[in-house]
Amino acid sequence: MADGHAAVESWLREHQSDLIGFRRHLHANPELSRAEFATTEFVESWLTKAGLEPRKLPTGAGLICDIGPDTPRIGLRADMDALPMQEYTGLSFASTVAGVSHACGHDAHTSVLLGTALALATVDRLPVGVRLVFQHAEEVMPGGAIDMVAAGATEGVSRMFALHCDPRLEVGRVGLRVGAITSAADTIELVLDSPGGHTSRPHLTSDLVYAIGTVITGLPGLLSRRVDPRTSTVMVWGAVSAGKAPNAIPQTGMLTGTVRTGDHATWELLEPLVREIVDGLLAPTGVRYQLNYRRGVPPVVNDEHAVRMFEDAIRGIGPDALADTPQSGGGEDFSWYLEDVPGAMARLGVWSGEGVQLDLHQPTFDLDERALAIGVRVMTSLVLNATA
Repeated sequence: MADGHAAVESWLREHQSDLIGFRRHLHANPELSRAEFATTEFVESWLTKAGLEPRKLPTGAGLICDIGPDTPRIGLRADMDALPMQEYTGLSFASTVAGVSHACGHDAHTSVLLGTALALATVDRLPVGVRLVFQHAEEVMPGGAIDMVAAGATEGVSRMFALHCDPRLEVGRVGLRVGAITSAADTIELVLDSPGGHTSRPHLTSDLVYAIGTVITGLPGLLSRRVDPRTSTVMVWGAVSAGKAPNAIPQTGMLTGTVRTGDHATWELLEPLVREIVDGLLAPTGVRYQLNYRRGVPPVVNDEHAVRMFEDAIRGIGPDALADTPQSGGGEDFSWYLEDVPGAMARLGVWSGEGVQLDLHQPTFDLDERALAIGVRVMTSLVLNATA
């Protein structure tokens, strides 16, 4: 598809400023999960102007758009939501919405997929059909991907692909691996109660703080002995609260944390195992409890054939573009698409190569906008290199 690649390069030369403009507009106007109405309308308007026929979800947040022949079809996905976080970048196009910002690069993801759509719309004949999935609510568990799948995002699709910004990789490089690239992420909330009492007489009541301490150390420790360490399973507490007075045993307390694993089979076993361990730890203390275990998302497990397709697309950027990448402990709801069809996610380098490497979900996070064109080249090449 030499003519197709030439058409994409021609589009990029003529619309580089538009591509950056997309990102800056979205960055300045972020929307939280399940409220991406203006973002959806922005994408819809550009797709419609290009002669395409996008289909919004009934809620008005999120859309699907098909290009090219009906079958076979590959899916390309971008997430659109921002984070409930104040921005401190000082950019001229910084967020105009108090307490909301694109600190995870979803503005770039959306811009790359929109650019990909507009560039592919200039190609006379595509070798395969494409389903563009502009998804809402990635940042809230269990994720908007479930809604997209229910709306038919994977129907008739042979494979799904996605890019995610990686501030640890330099612009021009794209990270990839076969197998799990993210982890399953579940949330644990443990609410405890006891009669309370005086700290001078713990034997006359149930010592709630002691019970909390037992679970704080015991659950992560016992999980590490009950689960194969090769699954990269880790349990970490994020918040604890109980009591105010130094001489009073409190009546109520709460623990919250996350448990993550890179192994899909282990993910299925975690909830009953956590319940078993918590019950065993708390039974001798006499403290009552309620365990709220909220399953989040499965791990993103990259299909080998989909990875090879990604590799071919990435190598077209340059001989050093392809990079190895480790498995992340973070969760990503792209995994729900891969429960239906095989696919892969790759990491798009967005670090300029100079200065501090900021992390995702930091209020000062920013990216090198040269990465946008790299992302468009990779995504369009996935389509143009595909065989019917």
